[in-house]
Amino acid sequence: MAGPAEWARYWQYAELPDLDLLRARYVRHTFPRHSHEGYVFGTISHGIEDVGLPGGTVHAGPGTVVMINPEVPHTARAGTPEGWVYATLYPSAQVINDIAADTTGLRGTVGFTETSVVDPYAAGLIREVHRAAEEGNALAADTVLRVMVTRLLTRHGSTLPTPGPRAAGARDAVRARAVLESRMAGPPTLEALATELDTSPFALLRAFKKQYGMPPHTWLTDARVRRARRMLDAGTAPAVAAAEVGFTDQPHLNRHFTRIVGVPPGAYQRERARTYKTGPEPPG
Repeated sequence: MAGPAEWARYWQYAELPDLDLLRARYVRHTFPRHSHEGYVFGTISHGIEDVGLPGGTVHAGPGTVVMINPEVPHTARAGTPEGWVYATLYPSAQVINDIAADTTGLRGTVGFTETSVVDPYAAGLIREVHRAAEEGNALAADTVLRVMVTRLLTRHGSTLPTPGPRAAGARDAVRARAVLESRMAGPPTLEALATELDTSPFALLRAFKKQYGMPPHTWLTDARVRRARRMLDAGTAPAVAAAEVGFTDQPHLNRHFTRIVGVPPGAYQRERARTYKTGPEPPG
């Protein structure tokens, strides 16, 4: 990672393919505004993490569980000079909704009403999922994950509201996103995009930020990294993935990928290529 005081391991346990895991210590690293297709459950064991969310900044310390719903934009950085050490789980939306249907009365697309809670027991369960996965104990990892999610859903879960009819600005934002997704390697300028959608650049910028929590260029960088991740998962070389998603070269991909995911694309791909039954303990 960036220096001797920082380390990170972002990986996937073969027995739980719809769950990503990250354990890390960050000091200088900052996560720019981004979002995830699935859910985020993180807990800090040392230090403070400042998580920037739409409702404000969460100062998360030991015993705190941070819960982020899909597609919610957020940032993260150290909240203290020594940084923070944490364990994070990234389950897919399908995993969480299946657990909700099995263990709670919640139906539809579920979410969490709180972004952070002080819950040392749930925090310990998150760390236990990591420990079980690293030891190759699939039964324990799966069981503890379900207990943790059920606990948080029961205490803080709800059914997310169904979106109503979109206003004209929101419709323009959705159309703009579709254009950017389809032309990721060669996106239009803001002015050209607005002209294509028969609106003005500033009206489109305002509508896009309101709809997705970030301006189009920031959203596009995040979307490029997401697509590059899927390509790396499939075995595509980082240099090829960089060109396919629209980064100018591999160092350009490396920089944005590392900032958003937390590890460089090469390290990410090496971890994904391995089948884990046991894993080494990262340096402390």
